[in-house]
Order: sequence, then structure tokens, then C-alpha cells
Amino acid sequence: MYRKRNRDQMTVEDFVGPIGGKLNAENRWVKMAEVMPWDLVEEIYAEKFKSDNIEGRPPITSRMAFGALYIKEHENFPQDRTMQHISENVYMQHFIGLTEFSPNPPFDSSMLSRMAARFSKEDMDRINEELYRRTHPPKDEPPSDDGGGDGNKGRLILDATAAPADIRYPTDVSLLNECREGTEKIIDDVWDKTDRNGHKTAYNRKKARKGYLKIAKQRKPRRKQVRQAVREQLECVEKNVEALEGILAMIGLEAFGLPNWARLLTISEIAAQQRSHYDNPSEPIPNRIVSVRQPHVRPIVRGKAGSEVEFGQKISLSIVDGYTFIEEQSWNNFAEGITLIASVEKYRERHGVYPEAVLADKTYRNRENLDYCKMRGIRLSGPRLGRPKSSEIEANRNQAYRDSCERNMVEGRIGIGKQRYGLDRIYARLTNTGELEAAMNVLCMNVAHVLRNLLRLLFQRLIWAYSGWFYARCADN
Repeated sequence: MYRKRNRDQMTVEDFVGPIGGKLNAENRWVKMAEVMPWDLVEEIYAEKFKSDNIEGRPPITSRMAFGALYIKEHENFPQDRTMQHISENVYMQHFIGLTEFSPNPPFDSSMLSRMAARFSKEDMDRINEELYRRTHPPKDEPPSDDGGGDGNKGRLILDATAAPADIRYPTDVSLLNECREGTEKIIDDVWDKTDRNGHKTAYNRKKARKGYLKIAKQRKPRRKQVRQAVREQLECVEKNVEALEGILAMIGLEAFGLPNWARLLTISEIAAQQRSHYDNPSEPIPNRIVSVRQPHVRPIVRGKAGSEVEFGQKISLSIVDGYTFIEEQSWNNFAEGITLIASVEKYRERHGVYPEAVLADKTYRNRENLDYCKMRGIRLSGPRLGRPKSSEIEANRNQAYRDSCERNMVEGRIGIGKQRYGLDRIYARLTNTGELEAAMNVLCMNVAHVLRNLLRLLFQRLIWAYSGWFYARCADN
């Protein structure tokens, strides 16, 4: 059972430092602790504890669990380094809810994976929405003359990106070699539980390994050589899968082991896909598996200059008032254009009105989206369909330039997420923790945006105060 703590925010003046003194109230971790919706975090965290048993050791508090996960993603640290920095930094300890400095880590670094399992991407969406609601009060500004409908306010910027997973670039030969080695390991694990008749494998392991290395060590092997190596590795995998299925029927699932059974299912599916691709090279493979350890990862065809295909999850993002939202997050590839209508409807639920304009690239300009925006008085960036009139060419060019300047914001946010917060390489291996890591990166960008706004408002107030003092002194003189 999770026991909720006192929700009264501890002030920075009450924190007991290692050598006395007070913490700096302007420190970034103190500011982040002030804007974070800890009450909602605790509500989400407490929902994961269903037991009414009050005996035993109490669980780690919600602020400590979520705060440690946030520090890990904000600083782009591995788990062990995260706990090391928390044990050395008084401001990080204040952020996670400690009342005084402790030189020891509050818990073991391995607990971070279990804590991440208690949050989902839907929970992160709720936290993002609540943070936006608290830091962005509703505006009563009249709509600008931007081509939008009457009563429409604001702009919605849309784009999509891929968050690659931490896997090796998959080739058919390397993937089948990994499957072969995986089945060999399973055979070694369960061999003592069988009657031990015959050889472990129906082939020579050293020759199979040598055949793989013959191709792997070549810079540009010939297509015929690659196809032969694929056939050899695939036959070895199929023989091992057949042998393991017989062993499973002989000794039962309990003796076989659930981890071995789950890996065998993955390898069997990979072998079936590779056999289909080998027999019919021109046929596409639906739901293609590219990693044995992460079978949920799918190839995402992006067509970018750096990498034409990325392997991970695809994320559709929207920018509203400088704040980033995740509109769609999936391990399977999807067309960005299908998310426009849902994004506009979410904007309407959030603000009560439709946006004046939706700024997106040409991928979003399909017939359905154009008709939808036209009916609701929303201007979708880009020229109208058909041949433009001579009087519209210059206006369209100027409008396209202004839209591209505003759309640079979403490109910049994607770059910040990948270069600063680690969105370019997701190290979590499980499906839910990988999604949480990407969503947490977006939350880090939003908190940084909130802090920049607070700093900007502080500077504005200082300038206004100085201007008032300066004009008053000039008037006296």
C-alpha cells in the first residue's frame, strides 16, 4: 500500500545542507521543483499500488521516484551515474524531496527500472497537460488577421520524428547469426534436463561461426555470397528451433523456463520472416523484427540524408505557445498526415477554440485535411490547390516564408531533444520504458521552456521597474 505524504511543499530555506547555510532559491533545480506538479505525480504513482496491506517496508515516495527518473533523463545519465550525482548534489536531493543532505544514494540504481515501470506514456501526457495548464493561463486575445475563421486563436505547429532504439544496424546475416547463437544458448541451458542423446546441434558450431565471419569481415561482399551465408545461417536456426520445440514438448514449460520460451517464440518468428524473404525477395515483410532482444522495434523509413531508415519509435509532435506535446507515439511506422485532425481536436479541447492556422509540411496537405481545415476556418500552411493567380504569387511567397520561420521552432525542439536530452538514442529495452524515456525527454524540454519564460518575465519586470524609476527621476529634474 502506498502511503501519501504531506503535500505541503517544503521550502528551500528548510533544507539542511551538509555544512550549514541555505540553498540558493534561484538554482535551476529549486525552480524546477517549484513548477513540477508533484500532487498529480503522487496521484498517478499511488494508483499503481493496489494492495491494502500496510505491513512491511513502505515504498519509495512518488517525488523521490519520479524526481530520480527526471534527473536521469534531464542530464542524460545512465542509472548508476544518476545515483552518484544525486548523492553528491544538494540541489538534486532537494528536488527529489529530501529534507537534509545525505552523502549516500537514497536507493540502489537498479530500482530506477522498476520505478519507470510504474509510469506510462499516458501518465506523462497527463503531467504535460497539467504543467501547461498551470503555467499557461487562458488568453482573451482577439484573433489576428491571419486567414483563420472567426473566433479562432493561436497557431498549431506539427511535425514528426523518429527516436531510434539502441540496437545494432540489422542485416539479415547478422540477425540470423544472433538467432543461431541464441538458440545454441537455450539448448545449452536445457540440455541437462533431457536424456542427452546425440549431439546438441545438427551442425558444426565452429563451421557455422566461421561462415558468418567470412561475410562479416568483408567490406562489400558480393550478393551471391551474402545469399549463401543467409541460407546457411537460416538452416542452422530452423534446425535448432525444431530441436527446441521437441525438447519443450518433452520436459514441459516449467523446466524449459519462461525466458527461454519467450526468446524461442521471437526467434521462430524471425526465422519464418527470413524464410519468406529468402524465397520471395521482392515481397515485403509485415511487422518485420530487426532485433532479438527488442522484438518490438520496427524499421521507420524516413528518407533523411543521414539515415534513410531508422529503427525505433515514431513520434508526432505539436508546438503550442512554445510548449511541446506528443500527439502520436508508436513503434510502427505511420503517416504523419493522419494525426492532423486529432491534433486540432486536442487543441480545441485544451483552449476551447480552433487554431487560426496549422503550420506543417506538405505531408499533412492531403484532401481530407484540407477539407477539414476549410470547414472550420483554419488556414493550413501552403498554397491552395490549383494554379495560383498572378496576384497571389507574391502574397503566397511571403506567407510561405513567414510560416517556414515559425515552423523552425518544431525543428529546433526536435534537435534539442536529440542533441541535449538523448532522444536520438533510446537505451531502454522494454516497450513501456522506451516510450516513457521518450516522453520524459519531451517533459524536460517543456520544463526548460517554462523556466525560460519565468526568467524572461523577471527581466521584463526589472526593465519596467528601472524605466519607471528613470522617468520619475527625469521628471523631478
